[in-house]
Amino acid sequence: MTLGPLDEELAKARAAYRDRGRWGEDDVLGTLNFVDDAIRAHAAVLVRRGRSFSLAQEIHGSGPQATTRWHGLGRGHDTERAWHDSSRTATDDGDAVTGIEHLRDAFTGRGVLLDVGRAIGDARGELPDGFPILEEHLRDTVEAQGATSSVRRGDIVLVRTGQLGRVRRLGAWAGYAAGDAPGLSFTTLGWLHRTEIAAVATDTCGLEVRPHEFAEPVSSPLHRIAVPHMGLPLGEMWDLETLAEDCAADGVHEFLLVAAPLPVTGAVGAPVNPIAVK
Repeated sequence: MTLGPLDEELAKARAAYRDRGRWGEDDVLGTLNFVDDAIRAHAAVLVRRGRSFSLAQEIHGSGPQATTRWHGLGRGHDTERAWHDSSRTATDDGDAVTGIEHLRDAFTGRGVLLDVGRAIGDARGELPDGFPILEEHLRDTVEAQGATSSVRRGDIVLVRTGQLGRVRRLGAWAGYAAGDAPGLSFTTLGWLHRTEIAAVATDTCGLEVRPHEFAEPVSSPLHRIAVPHMGLPLGEMWDLETLAEDCAADGVHEFLLVAAPLPVTGAVGAPVNPIAVK
């Protein structure tokens, strides 16, 4: 898929998916404002068997670049504008306004797994590198998985492509951080905004499809809109393999998710050891 001219598509997306100011000029939570006490209480009720799953990749010398992480609201700036619609807040001294420390207790709620790799991928449940996940693929996955994967306001949505499983099986770590990858299409911004989810994470290094869908070179176009304009935190390099196997086995794709980032003052992102409990 090749989209229209880059500047034109970015301009349309900025206008259509803008949440700046929605929660006040001093907001530091963005779409995590959608998670309230009632949603957290409901998420706790989802624990039926008590089985927990760590969704973090191990940090070791032979692994990929960095680790399982959240990008906070100081990342993905578009045309040098930040979440507060001011000049870029992230400097050499860090993000003085929307540092990741403000999100230390915000990532607790209903998690839902959309196993796109298993729903529409190959026999191994994997999508090929360079595959753009469209809104229709997300809807088809929900339909295939059933009612427990319906996406609701305030959810933390986890999208499995199967790339991590393939990389791990083949030992092909060199391309994981910088090579082609399946991922969310730029065109899913409408779905991400309309569903009012709290956050989204995938099992790939960059979350969005690589190469990108524009004819001209561009770095992380979805990030440029999702973070500074929508206020949507993005998660990368999550290990969803064991959780996905369990969800496929029992048919339940919703769970309590606790995914607090390390509260590094001024950081624009931080490592996380997410725990899903079913």
